[in-house]
Amino acid sequence: MAHHRFKPNTYYTTLGSHPPALNIADGDRVCALTADARGCDESGETVANRGNPMSGPFFVEGAEPGDALAVTLHRLFPNRPTGFTGTRIAPNVLDPEYVPDFEDEMDTLLWAVDNERRTVRPIGLNGTLGDLELPLEPMVGCFGVAPPRGQAISTATSSTHGGNMDYRGFGEGVTVYFPVFVPGALFHIGDGHAVQGDGEIVGTGIEISFEMEFSVKVIKGADICWPRAEDMRYLMVAGNARPLDQCVQHATTEMVQWLKERFEFSTREVHILLGQAVEYDVGNVYDPAYTMICKFPKSVLDSLGLLPDGTETSVVGLRAPS
Repeated sequence: MAHHRFKPNTYYTTLGSHPPALNIADGDRVCALTADARGCDESGETVANRGNPMSGPFFVEGAEPGDALAVTLHRLFPNRPTGFTGTRIAPNVLDPEYVPDFEDEMDTLLWAVDNERRTVRPIGLNGTLGDLELPLEPMVGCFGVAPPRGQAISTATSSTHGGNMDYRGFGEGVTVYFPVFVPGALFHIGDGHAVQGDGEIVGTGIEISFEMEFSVKVIKGADICWPRAEDMRYLMVAGNARPLDQCVQHATTEMVQWLKERFEFSTREVHILLGQAVEYDVGNVYDPAYTMICKFPKSVLDSLGLLPDGTETSVVGLRAPS
């Protein structure tokens, strides 16, 4: 297993079958630099076109269509002292008859990002919010693999391949499983947020360049349909579509399949479990495709004696027990 350090020469604003920027092997670890959503790097210099430019793609040896690519996010480090956000809630998130009456013309707000104190605070705000300070919660807004059929899909949206899901749960320690559609998977990553509320309802998180460290693992023949994920507490599935009820359908159906194949529950057992223990989080509700996360607590599996080491922090993975 090798450890790579990667600084892009080229960025892409689509996820697609672009020429590989780096070949990596199953089990390798990569520390990659990323630009912010407007294409600025750690020095503030514009190095890419705006619109969530991606670092990569990374060709993962041995990954083939029908496999899954497991990506574990080890370290997400904002690598400059300021980021920016939008300041207006998207109209589609508000009642149609509500028309905001703003007292100023501010459309972008700068934030100071303090890695040592693990905080963020707005710059130049007066009044009630002048003393606002929030905890630093780094996350990845947009990442995924090349989609099928030779498509190149904008980093503004998301689908079965991942993409711009903007889910605040995709932070350090999470493992995300992507379906593989092309040889090598062609993994892309970028769009780092220092903080973001659920839904990315102002169109941004606190957008900033990152140093992102991740590792990859190829799971042969996993044959999943939507991005799955797990952290210490939950199994998660991302459904990406519009309208929002279609996201719920995709995410819930994929969770049913995961629990059945991994733990050999009957269909009735899974329906009973989800009926009383399922949780949902809102991912992106700003972009062309919305994201809904279906979550299942590992504590329930632990109470049934189904986790490998008997604790809810066990890695569940994708394959059924032998």
